Amino acid sequence: QVQLVESGGGSVQPGGSLRLSCAASGFTFSSYGMNWVRQAPGKGFEWVSGINSSGGGTSYPGSLKGRFTISRDNAKNTLYLQMNSLKPEDTAVYHCVKSSGSYARKDDYDYWGQGTQVTVSS
Repeated sequence: QVQLVESGGGSVQPGGSLRLSCAASGFTFSSYGMNWVRQAPGKGFEWVSGINSSGGGTSYPGSLKGRFTISRDNAKNTLYLQMNSLKPEDTAVYHCVKSSGSYARKDDYDYWGQGTQVTVSS
């Protein structure tokens, strides 16, 4: 069965960095687009970034572009999210989310990981 296991979350001060990882199994990772989606306390889900199956195309909401970088290693079946210049408003649970096709399209999700907590606070 499809499994997505996130890691790398934690507590960091404003301005700091974290790198999240997502280990995927149970499907042909290299054939599917992948996403990161976050949920801040008391708020809805927010799409953070997407990457197509080959890794050749990435996308971000305008508010995050430049601070977050999504990448993938298809040989290791692993998705990454490098987060720099973190702000308190980035505090959220970050989920690794599989798309139903080879392109990562916002709201095109079929499997979710349990998430990893990121807390940005001084």
